[in-house]
Amino acid sequence: MNRSSLFHLLAATIALTQIATPFYAEDRRRPNIVMLVGDDIDRDTLGPWGGEAITPHLDQLAAEGVKFNRCYANVAMCAPFRQELYSGRSPWRTGAMPNHSQSSPDTKSLPHSLQPLGYRVALLGKSHVGPQQAYPFERLGDIPKKEDANPIALERAGKYIVEAKGAGEPFCLVIGAHDGHAPFHTHGDPSIYDAAKLTLPKDALDTPEYRRELLGNFVEVTHLDKLLGGLRELIAELELTEDTIVIFCSEQGNQFPFSKWTCFDGGLASGIVAAWPGVIPAGIESDPILWISDITPSLIEAAGGEIDPADYDGKSQWANFTGANVKVHDYAYGTFSNCNIIDNRERVFPIRSIRDERYTLIWSPKAGIEVTSNTTLTMALMMLDGEQVKGGLNPAASWVAKMQKEGQPLQEQLVERLHHRPEWALYDRQSDPKELTNLVGNPEYSEVQKRLQSGLRDWLEEWGDSDPVVTETGFVKPNSKAKAKTKAGGKKK
Repeated sequence: MNRSSLFHLLAATIALTQIATPFYAEDRRRPNIVMLVGDDIDRDTLGPWGGEAITPHLDQLAAEGVKFNRCYANVAMCAPFRQELYSGRSPWRTGAMPNHSQSSPDTKSLPHSLQPLGYRVALLGKSHVGPQQAYPFERLGDIPKKEDANPIALERAGKYIVEAKGAGEPFCLVIGAHDGHAPFHTHGDPSIYDAAKLTLPKDALDTPEYRRELLGNFVEVTHLDKLLGGLRELIAELELTEDTIVIFCSEQGNQFPFSKWTCFDGGLASGIVAAWPGVIPAGIESDPILWISDITPSLIEAAGGEIDPADYDGKSQWANFTGANVKVHDYAYGTFSNCNIIDNRERVFPIRSIRDERYTLIWSPKAGIEVTSNTTLTMALMMLDGEQVKGGLNPAASWVAKMQKEGQPLQEQLVERLHHRPEWALYDRQSDPKELTNLVGNPEYSEVQKRLQSGLRDWLEEWGDSDPVVTETGFVKPNSKAKAKTKAGGKKK
């Protein structure tokens, strides 16, 4: 169904249901919520944060609402990220720390809190969460990545919203996109970018493979931006703009080196933008640390619900959505496990991190014992073993080939960083946003290091994860083809 036909259908439905919808005209205590979640999209590539990806609709959303400059997830992988987002709980509590893992069945999530308030709560598109009893969304179906998701998503979203409006019910609709996730074969328009003219990040080596993949990622980001624009147009056509919170979430970093599957800023940082006319001031920024687990309790507060602190690890930051700019957290915490990821199922290389508004501290307990590994490094590891492989969808492999041929210091540094991490790494993001210069051992930063080490130790002890190697060894069964355990550590005290 094309856009014109869809809107004609919606207009006809509105005319038949206007009498049945006093809720939207009379009560703003129960806003509708529409949240669009990207898939592996680096925050710093997006327009609102000065990135080169073409995102006019996201730029407009930021101009009309709030953007968060220090939002962090606990894990830079899809399944743990989304379960943290929807539950308001950390992976140490839900057990969803490895990728493709599920939460404990007693996990409560957004539907559990909004449904008693009269909401319909649905998930359209990519799920990556489970079990159903922990995430009891109405399921509107996934859309395969090979399909052009935009018209399908708009049609399904339109039907759902019209039905909710006709019944006089507030709704929460989450759309999980596939755009941004490799391999890149989007239905977007590659001609709007020139790979040769893209500005590469400072922690990247310039290879044709890297530029090709970065272009593919950007094309998908722009395609997703068009879906955001379509959703906002749909909401406006249904005369629901004033009654609807629209949220964009980029998810974790992209599938490039030092982003997804790491505890660097490029992995754990998430781009969050939200607008609600008349409630969220236009064009504001929030600088205090926001946890991904804060979003669900924030939305519950916006919906007029009561928040039991025992149910969430995150805290409501609705005040910061509306311009307060107050500090709620001193730190953001991160974790990474490559257990049960494709051909790294039994490789135990845990990473834990803590960051404040300026500094990042990363702990890799098996540094010097084990080579760090995740799926972005598979072919690169093969190349180091002397096997001849092409970069393909793995820019890291092309870096290894470039370093072996040219041997420049920066090339050697970045390839070394791909394969080996220090036990402790301290970075000053104010002067070193790509976290390239390790300050551990620099006496000028010794007190910062001690403070962050103490904070990380306290957090891990609280969650029963004082020894991450023991924690993650418990994820792996002797048979690598068997499903891994997903219970991480103990319960919060």
